[in-house]
Amino acid sequence: MPPQTLSLRQLNRTLLARQLLLERQRLDPKTAIEILLALQSQIPNPPYIGLWTRLHGFDKSQLTAALEARAVVRAPWLRSTLHLVSAADHQRFQAVIQPALARGLRSFFGARARGLNVERLVEIAKPYLEAEQPSIGALRDKLQAFEPGEDKQAMAYAVRSYLPLVQVPPSGAWGLGTRATYTTAASWLGPAAPADLSAFFRRYLAAFGPADVMDFQTWTGMTRLKPRLSTTLEQLVHYQTADGKRLYDLPDQAIIDEDVAPPIRFLPEYDNILIAHKDRSRILPEAQRKKVFVSAGRVLGSVLIDGFVGAIWKVERERTRATLRVTLFEEGASGCLDAIEGEGLRLLRFIDEGALDHCVEFAPDGRTRSMP
Repeated sequence: MPPQTLSLRQLNRTLLARQLLLERQRLDPKTAIEILLALQSQIPNPPYIGLWTRLHGFDKSQLTAALEARAVVRAPWLRSTLHLVSAADHQRFQAVIQPALARGLRSFFGARARGLNVERLVEIAKPYLEAEQPSIGALRDKLQAFEPGEDKQAMAYAVRSYLPLVQVPPSGAWGLGTRATYTTAASWLGPAAPADLSAFFRRYLAAFGPADVMDFQTWTGMTRLKPRLSTTLEQLVHYQTADGKRLYDLPDQAIIDEDVAPPIRFLPEYDNILIAHKDRSRILPEAQRKKVFVSAGRVLGSVLIDGFVGAIWKVERERTRATLRVTLFEEGASGCLDAIEGEGLRLLRFIDEGALDHCVEFAPDGRTRSMP
């Protein structure tokens, strides 16, 4: 019997459900992040917005407290990019992604990293990081004092790639920009577990499935995983897309009916849901991709309309007035303006509590709605 065929809307609704976007949940931040597996965190604020859009009654202090309690950490992780991940998951899966981090050093620095004595650099950096919890800039200077003839940026990145690091709070907390200090994951969290690629793939499917191995590789930045997962794939449920692409899923995971009506949801910049699959059409129509993925690797904040990205958004502050500017992609979305405005005003009050006036503006028609 051939695998069940899933429609695009079934894949969309199922992804939204697993990403806590069909209905807000009553969960603490650590539990939510474990369900999502990780939140991308190049800059500190987006993960807070990502949790606000998924959880009932989320308050910024809850996530900051989880970081301070070491329940959640901000660390260089998937694709060598900063993520928020639970402490338990970081230590459980760090060994799985470590080879991809090491490969990232060669990709980013090329000849500048060639010939580096990585073992020696880690030997220098480890006690310094654990004793001083320095910034990356200070680590660069420390390494160059020992190896004056080498590229200090490449040396620091080599340490970051081969020695698991985490940021020390308040680094990563709301409103702190990009200032950060580091220590070793082992000193902050304890020993890491042995690599378990199968367990990591299963957790990925729970958060983003049904999916195939190429999707998993896109999300992790890893390569050539299918042979290593062959036994695991045999144990999974098989589906297919309308064009015959094979997908895998956990046996106990539900597929959501395509007729389920999703609510308006605002996604922050860099939300992982937009980069968790090789083919992003289940959440982001290809025709709109370049409006969301812009120059220098930036991913703009977006709005889900009928489950798919249908607009982008940004916040501007002028004196005491905070404005949420929403740019719609299609004229047909105009029927959702009231719902977008209502959700947008709630988001704006979460982002900028200090403003005396909050309003939503739609481009290009200029329609506005204000809230005192």
